[in-house]
Amino acid sequence: MDAIYMFFLVGGSLMALSILASRLSSMMGVPLLLIFLGLGMLAGEEGVLGVVFDDYSMAFAIGHLALAMILLDGGLRTRLKTFRVGFKPALSLATFGVFITSAIVGIIAMWIFDLTIVQGLLVGAIVGSTDAAAVFSMLSGRGVNLNERVGATLEIESGTNDPMAIFLTLMLVELLVGDIGGPVETLLFFLSQFGIGLIIGLGGGWLSAKLLRWLDLAPGLYAMLALALGFSVFGLTSVLGGSGFLAIYLAGLMIGNQPGRHLNFILPVHDGLAWLSQIGLFLVLGLLVTPSELWDVALPAGLVALALIFIARPLAVLITIKPFFKFRWRETFFIAWVGLRGAVPIVLAIFPVIGGVENASLYFNVAFAVVLMSLLIQGGSLTLMAKWLKVEVPVGTVPNRRGPLGILPENDFELFVYGVENQDLEDVPIRLLRFPSGALISALFRDHTMLHPKGSTRLKLGDVICVIGRSEDLYALNRLFNGDAKLKQERAFFGTFTLDGSAQMQDIAQAYGLTLSPGEQNMTLAEFIALRVGGHPVVGDDVDWHGIHWVVSDMEGGKITRVGLRLY
Repeated sequence: MDAIYMFFLVGGSLMALSILASRLSSMMGVPLLLIFLGLGMLAGEEGVLGVVFDDYSMAFAIGHLALAMILLDGGLRTRLKTFRVGFKPALSLATFGVFITSAIVGIIAMWIFDLTIVQGLLVGAIVGSTDAAAVFSMLSGRGVNLNERVGATLEIESGTNDPMAIFLTLMLVELLVGDIGGPVETLLFFLSQFGIGLIIGLGGGWLSAKLLRWLDLAPGLYAMLALALGFSVFGLTSVLGGSGFLAIYLAGLMIGNQPGRHLNFILPVHDGLAWLSQIGLFLVLGLLVTPSELWDVALPAGLVALALIFIARPLAVLITIKPFFKFRWRETFFIAWVGLRGAVPIVLAIFPVIGGVENASLYFNVAFAVVLMSLLIQGGSLTLMAKWLKVEVPVGTVPNRRGPLGILPENDFELFVYGVENQDLEDVPIRLLRFPSGALISALFRDHTMLHPKGSTRLKLGDVICVIGRSEDLYALNRLFNGDAKLKQERAFFGTFTLDGSAQMQDIAQAYGLTLSPGEQNMTLAEFIALRVGGHPVVGDDVDWHGIHWVVSDMEGGKITRVGLRLY
């Protein structure tokens, strides 16, 4: 009985310390997942608490549970529109990119550790895929707002590249223990991983989304049902021989893109569940490692990690996406840099242990060392690299809080809460505000006192305004309440002046004294920019033409609606 109480004490304390340590991450720039791993190691058998944990089977089960929950949450938050620009390059990276990365790392590991070719390739396969938990955590937790092309590619890649890594790892483990099947059996296994995962993930996700939208449940039950349905899809896919990780990500994608009031209850709960999964997973993996054994392979494993970061990942990205997709060089370099490794390689490193591969602890320790260095080097420099390579897009004002009113089943009205921070709104009567026609101010707070706003009420800096409107009103409302600092950032990035995407190029050329080629005379500005970009344009794309930077500042439905003019 005392052991149970001790489990609650140690588990609760480690969880609380992990959450409190998130402040350290934001203040010092230390990757948060690295802190979770460090706390697990400190509590382990050679750490402060001396907790002995060497149950690889339990760690394997916890890893699957946590990764499934993280991927479900990632799918819920991925918008289908991002597939317009990110699906093809992400799919290329998730398949051929993983294969190339694994092969290069495997050959280098074979040379460094004096392994056979199969043993070396197993090291490469284990660390070959990027990690969804690491990528989702870094991109959302660091406040880095990447342009849609880069962000979508990284998110979709990290959510879909596990099947290839699992296939390679299992195939090499079976080869080492002598249980490998024939070529036909191996090919069928590969196809089933992707095919079954794709079919059940999309089909089960679509049915789950329809069910959640149709049911009338207590608010707290929607999130639990979504989780249960996601786990069911994961389990069914795995039982049938497909990739459960791919399936649950796709199921989350289908649920998250089905509009309805259920999402308002699902997303906040699953955000907490995803954080719980990340903390628990990395704590357990930290407990599982033995630091002294890790130290014994630190130098050669560090060389493998550096080879992965600076050779294998960049080459894989250059080979699989640069020749075939319209990525700029700085975007390509950033994607190559953000090949974050996290929990997935460590969980995959448990396969050799469970499979009975000779010297299995080597694979686990090497994978752990690679993950540590990846989080430290790549994760720690993510913000700096995003600024240096200019793949960020300025974040404008967004509501401090927002929530549905629960009036309508679809396209419901929401309450948006804004703080008045824009100097241009100081002493401006409410009746002069350019509000969207479907929105209205429901309350105004000043010095902790609620006022009843009228058309003649003049705004003051520091006021808090409650606005009732719909999601389509957000763009206009955000622009209205944009603070001075953010407004300056936007103008510095997009330019002081903006033009409508439907403007005719011949009119623009005449107004600015520019020269057009014959084929460009009848184009709109949106068509001209899309042609110059050479693919699917995204907000932040810029075209240098006649000494002016023409920057895409707004899009709607895949089409350019506003273009900024920046003179430097």
